[in-house]
Amino acid sequence: DACEVIIHQDNCCSAWTDSLFSIKDYKDPALYDMVLPMEKTDPATASVRVEENLHQKGNCQTRDVKLLENDFLLTARIEVALTNAGHNVRVCVDNGQVVLTINKQVLMLSRLQEELTGIVGKISGVESVETIVRQENQPSYVYRKTNLDMPSKVLLVDDEKEFVQTLSERLQMRDMGAAVVYDGKSALELVRHDDPEVMIIDLKMPGINGMEVLQEVKQTRPEIEVIVLTGHGSEQDKKKCMSLGAFAYMQKPVDINQLSEMLKKAHEKIKTR
Repeated sequence: DACEVIIHQDNCCSAWTDSLFSIKDYKDPALYDMVLPMEKTDPATASVRVEENLHQKGNCQTRDVKLLENDFLLTARIEVALTNAGHNVRVCVDNGQVVLTINKQVLMLSRLQEELTGIVGKISGVESVETIVRQENQPSYVYRKTNLDMPSKVLLVDDEKEFVQTLSERLQMRDMGAAVVYDGKSALELVRHDDPEVMIIDLKMPGINGMEVLQEVKQTRPEIEVIVLTGHGSEQDKKKCMSLGAFAYMQKPVDINQLSEMLKKAHEKIKTR
């Protein structure tokens, strides 16, 4: 179990450095100012070496270093502003000159450029804004704004494969990442190693049923909101599910707009918490 947790954390770190610097190995020395082999270095020696590195000429507060700091801080402010508006583009700043790089196809480029420029241009310190499109990594994907009002990670648990696969596709069309498992055991295994925001579970499943999944999840991962979606439940089942901590209880067949609205409410609860 510990090895699986470590592997999961390593994968998250690798995805992060790959996203930021296109370097998949998060242990690559190029990512760091200095690398200390702590299995061979005692803490006192390590502390001395860190302090020596801080006082090297390259780390002094020269004019060039100050400019780099300013560019770094401006980049951060721009990324926050764009993220809050639902945009995911790469930001590069050089002395106030901003270059925004889009790595996906754009259907209405001029409108997107206008929106990005309007957001970034209002930020103090920005001298100019340039937008370029570079479809190197994923040319088949179309640029879409992120809907921050909806959960990005939804786990669907249902043994009716055709139904749940269709539901997953319809949620993905609404900008929600929807993973699928077909039984309770797989759902609990996934929850142990991943962080879904919301789960949608059926009650009647082979092996571990939906009621048992709900109870286990709310005991071990109470921050995950669970929506029960079933075609076999009763009023008694509904009362029990709600008492166990379910966010909502819904009947099949479900209107996709009603389900989307319920997911939005669950996400609002998560954001508030």
